[in-house]
Amino acid sequence: MKKHFLLIPLLLQCFFVSAQKLRKADRQIIENLKNTVHYLADDKLEGRRAGTEGEKQAAAYISEQFKITGIAPKGDKGTYLQAFDIQDGKKINAGTLFMVNGKEMSAGVDYFPFPFSPNGSVAETPVAISLSERGAPWFKDIEAAVEENKDNPHFDMSGYIKKEAKIASDKGASALIIYNSGTIDDGIVFEKKDKSEVLSIPVIYLAKSGKNKYLKDASAIYDIRLKVDLGQSGRTGHNVVGYVDNGASSTIIIGAHYDHLGYGEDGNGLSRSKEKQIYNGADDNASGTAALIELAKLLKKSKAKKNNYLLIAFSGEELGLFGSKYFTEHPTIDIVSANYMINMDMVGRMNDSAKAVTIGGFGTSPTWSEVVYAQKNIPFSIKIDSSGVGPSDHTSFYRKNIPVLFFFTGLHQDYHKPSDDADKVNYTGELYIIKYIQSLVEGLNKKGKLAFTPTKEAQTSTTARFSVTLGIMPDYTFSGDGVRADGVSDGRPAQKAGIKTGDIITALGDYKINSMETYMQALGKFKKGQTTVVTVLRGKEEMKFEVTF
Repeated sequence: MKKHFLLIPLLLQCFFVSAQKLRKADRQIIENLKNTVHYLADDKLEGRRAGTEGEKQAAAYISEQFKITGIAPKGDKGTYLQAFDIQDGKKINAGTLFMVNGKEMSAGVDYFPFPFSPNGSVAETPVAISLSERGAPWFKDIEAAVEENKDNPHFDMSGYIKKEAKIASDKGASALIIYNSGTIDDGIVFEKKDKSEVLSIPVIYLAKSGKNKYLKDASAIYDIRLKVDLGQSGRTGHNVVGYVDNGASSTIIIGAHYDHLGYGEDGNGLSRSKEKQIYNGADDNASGTAALIELAKLLKKSKAKKNNYLLIAFSGEELGLFGSKYFTEHPTIDIVSANYMINMDMVGRMNDSAKAVTIGGFGTSPTWSEVVYAQKNIPFSIKIDSSGVGPSDHTSFYRKNIPVLFFFTGLHQDYHKPSDDADKVNYTGELYIIKYIQSLVEGLNKKGKLAFTPTKEAQTSTTARFSVTLGIMPDYTFSGDGVRADGVSDGRPAQKAGIKTGDIITALGDYKINSMETYMQALGKFKKGQTTVVTVLRGKEEMKFEVTF
């Protein structure tokens, strides 16, 4: 081991001796980086939201760059693209209808059906808001419930409405129409990813605009006609996959996600403005994608031929690692041949004074401790994170017992905001990272396949949203009822209680879990030190675990 350690610095001769005097080839890389980031972060691509036209344009650009470089396609059916489905939850179809005295209300504005409402219709029926008659729609004012529970953090509004709907159904109501005549905001919105069990009668939320315009007089009789038509919303994302076949038995995977937030439709933007704005994502992650393209060029020409190179631009990362998870479950190479994986996410904002780069995954192979610091004259400082998991695509490969490294220049005030623009990227700093990774990969050329070691798993969110954590990594691609644990962190409440990877969480205490949204809402109800019972499905068996946060 010591012998190899002494040899590695010689193998990893760095390109940074004259860091301040860039060579012509390096200046060309910087120019290429600028061109790629400016293209991907242009308003014309509308934020590159996974599954949109902007994502397709970005994928076409990356594919063309691979083709020009001589990188072979390694996606579906001889192309660069690997398609995967994105389940976007429920949507209100055009057939949905709410008419009062022959006048049609606006769906999504004046009213909306709850996602747990069944599809169905109610023929035109004379209805008095204040009466509850069999065979007719019922109206339920939730003002009192909202007022009574305004200071109750454990109040489950969704559960309350479902209970009221069951009571109405059992007493012969043909539909239930919920409204709030009070001044306290009830917080009710159309939760498109709610996967609750469908109820027996249509349940409608009547907004104040609809109530005041069409049903203002509580003593009047109205002719009401209803139809609920909910459908599934989905779209298709695309990974872009290229391959350098050196005829080797092992393959190095280098990746970066190219998708971003679009207009913030998925609720993952941090802008407080109500104005519709494009999230261009220059650093996150046009910077990593540009670095991937330049590394592809360097490795295609490299004399380091002891490994093949698989270059992947992932989509769906911003939705929860959709693309990388799909690839690891549907690999276009033999995944067993994977040597290690390098991921670049937000590598474009190296601070000119601190000059720091965080390298995650340090603990996933004993080799990393030998080589990460071995290069000489590195023009940046290195911060180490040992964990193999984090809020980016390397996590999907770590889950397959593949050593990983994750390069990241840190969060900044433009993170997940429309202000993350191309003119703020430090292209010279990005060049240094590219040359460092090239040197690292070439230095390991003759070392053979790296050993994998598991690491303790830190939380994967970038912001502290809750006062407690269960300690699982949710499977964001899971489309069933509940939240599936894709991983369980050592020493956290879930692991201590006996919850395992693959378990599907269906309840936290009294709070039913049917989606990531309801899971996060339920977590927000608890404080550190509290104990509750977590209900899970393990296979077909329902199990309960006592968990202390």
